[in-house]
Amino acid sequence: MPSSSSRSRAATRRSPRPAPRGPVAAAPAGERPLAATLAAVFGLLVAAVDAYLTWLLWTPEVGWDSYLLVPILLGVLAVVAAVAVFLGLRRAWLLLVVAAALPLVGMLTVVVLFAVLGGGAALWGAVALLIAPVGCLVLALRRPVREWTRRDRAGRPAGGRRDAGSAR
Repeated sequence: MPSSSSRSRAATRRSPRPAPRGPVAAAPAGERPLAATLAAVFGLLVAAVDAYLTWLLWTPEVGWDSYLLVPILLGVLAVVAAVAVFLGLRRAWLLLVVAAALPLVGMLTVVVLFAVLGGGAALWGAVALLIAPVGCLVLALRRPVREWTRRDRAGRPAGGRRDAGSAR
């Protein structure tokens, strides 16, 4: 006996295309995104890691030597990049990526060296030092940070041209 239900048992057919997404709520034009602030904080953490590496390389018997300039310059680069991203300077995210990638490569080399030598506490300490450059790199490559540092801070109008009266 056929069912007397008023509902159709056939499944509703749906399009294979995904539904259009609404516009992503962007931060107001003058407001710094949270990702940019966090990227700047992680940039400062990278500078702290560089300072720690400088301290580890320094020996009281020898004192300051030219090889200590590398982590010092990397630390200064990380601080400058973090401040530039925080202020939203043009293409500062690239500077922050470089400031995070160079110590990351160095620390990965140290981790591999310690792993080959047998691991232990030194290996896990080196792995813990990887957190700052990896976090900085991930945050610096995010879209809100790139857009925050892409903006033209010169105060030009939205059309991109100055009005005819001010150009002389």
